[in-house]
Formats: sequence, C-alpha cells, structure tokens
Amino acid sequence: MKFTDGIRAKAKALNLKAAFPDAEDLRVLKAARFLSDEKIVQPVLIGNEENIKKIAKENNVNIDDINIINPVNSDLKIEFSELLFEKRKSKGMSIEEAKKLVETPLYFAGLLLETSKVKVVVGGNVSSTGDVIRSAIHTVSVAEGISIVSSYFIMVFPDKLLCYADCAVNPDPNEQQLADIAITSAKNFQAVTGEEPRVAMLSFSTKGSATHPHVDKVINATKIIKEKASGLLVDGEMQADAALIASVGERKCKDSPVAGKANVLIFPDLDAGNIGYKLTERLAGAEAVGPIVQGLKKPYCDLSRGCSTDDIINVASICSLMA
Repeated sequence: MKFTDGIRAKAKALNLKAAFPDAEDLRVLKAARFLSDEKIVQPVLIGNEENIKKIAKENNVNIDDINIINPVNSDLKIEFSELLFEKRKSKGMSIEEAKKLVETPLYFAGLLLETSKVKVVVGGNVSSTGDVIRSAIHTVSVAEGISIVSSYFIMVFPDKLLCYADCAVNPDPNEQQLADIAITSAKNFQAVTGEEPRVAMLSFSTKGSATHPHVDKVINATKIIKEKASGLLVDGEMQADAALIASVGERKCKDSPVAGKANVLIFPDLDAGNIGYKLTERLAGAEAVGPIVQGLKKPYCDLSRGCSTDDIINVASICSLMA
C-alpha cells in the first residue's frame, strides 16, 4: 500500500473533526469534499460564508453538507476573545486586540482546537508560515517540556520511510532546541508510520573525527536527549553515511543502536536540513511529504502556499494521526 493510502486509511479510522482556516480557496473546498465523502476527517471551513459558497458554486463543488463558521458573527466570539486575552495578557495583549484577532480565521481555528471543538487545524495554503505558526503558538501553545516549534518531512522511498527534521522552520537551533526537535520528530514518526524510531544526530563529524563548536552542539544535544527520553534509540554525532549504510555504521560507530539503520535523521541546522531533503527528493526520487509542523500542544499544521488538493488531504490525514 502506498504511504499516502495508508495514512488516509488510518485517519479514516479516527474520522476526527478538522478546521481549515484558509477556506476561501478552491483547493481546500475540493479537499474538504473528498475528506468528507471518504470520511477521513469531518471538515469545518472557517471564513466568510458568502465568499466560500461563491467559490464552490462557480467551480461546481458541492459543500452544502459541510460546516462553515464565519468568525465575525460566530456565537463563540465573546468566549474566544476572553480566552485569548487571558492567554496573552502577560505578553501585553489587550482585550480589544484579542477581539480583533478572534475575528481572523487563523486565530479562530486555533481557539476551536484549544477548546477541543476540533482535533486538528490545517492552514497555510493562503497564509504565510509565519502567520500560521504565530497563531498556533498564541492559541494552542508549545507542548509541555518542548522548547521549540519545528517541522519534519516523511521521505517516502520504494522500500522505506525516513523522517527528516528540521528542514523548514528553525535556521540555527541551539543544543536544547535540537534535542527537542529530535524527541518530537521521533514521537511523530512513530505515530504516523507505526515504526520504531531510530534517531541519528547528523554532523560532518562521526564520534570525534572532527572538532568544532558545530560538532559540540550535536554532541551536547545527544546527551540531552538521552537524559530527557532515556528509552529512545538515539546516537550521534555521526555523518549521514554512518547513519544509513550498515557497513559504514559498523566501521565508524561500532555497537551503535542506530548506525546503519537510522530512520529519523536530525540535521544540525536549516541549511543542512533544507538542502538535504531537496537533494533527496530531486536526485533520489523520494516523495517528500510535509513539512509538518510539530512541537505544539495540539496539531496545527502548515501547508505550502503552492500545495495541491492532494497535499491538503495528506497533511490533514497525518495531523489526525498526531492528535
């Protein structure tokens, strides 16, 4: 079974309620129709009802049975304004600012998620990544014990699945943040794929073959992971060939629990991660599914603005498995 078929089937077994804050977009309306028909998620469209229905009608997409909520005239406005104000007043937000933000689909969807009225939010097909992540942090917050919001890709090969992180969000995470990216990625890789995570902390050095502050960051991050998540199979610092090729891993990292068989690859910075996933996609022919935002208390996922309807369906499915 194709990976995307598998995640859709797993999400269908859950059939969670999912909010789409960038709903004034034909791609979302087509995805919502498919998701509803296939009972993968129960879509809730957030935005101006008149505009959404106009787009649907002009493009012959029937959304008559799909729930639409306009934040501007919703009965939840007062409750959500007060909730957002309480969450953000220590950061200087006024009640007036909270009221204005609640009328925006990104914040309204986040508060639906925070209050468990939906289980998943998928946005970013129209909004920028920065706006999506800011709304998510302000409404649902970062997960307890995790210092940073990050992202991961599932790289789909004919014979295996790999998790790459962080390839889309954090330019230069410090050692604590890098450790949290690894812990979160391992958890989500297992939730989405069902496979036991084996985490390699990547570097240009393997077990002291080079010395540099960049290498020290990876070494220290690995130590933090072993303290915070003692049951996790993790090792580092190691080069990519030692992480992936059994003969190289045996030679360079003898007795390592992950060398030569890693399935979660943690890159030391965004340069390495972004370049790495794109080279893998373009030269190795792997399908890059993501980026999927992680590290939040609840799944509020970001799409590329160039995404397809299929991308929206797949991300909604993956986010359901993270809920």
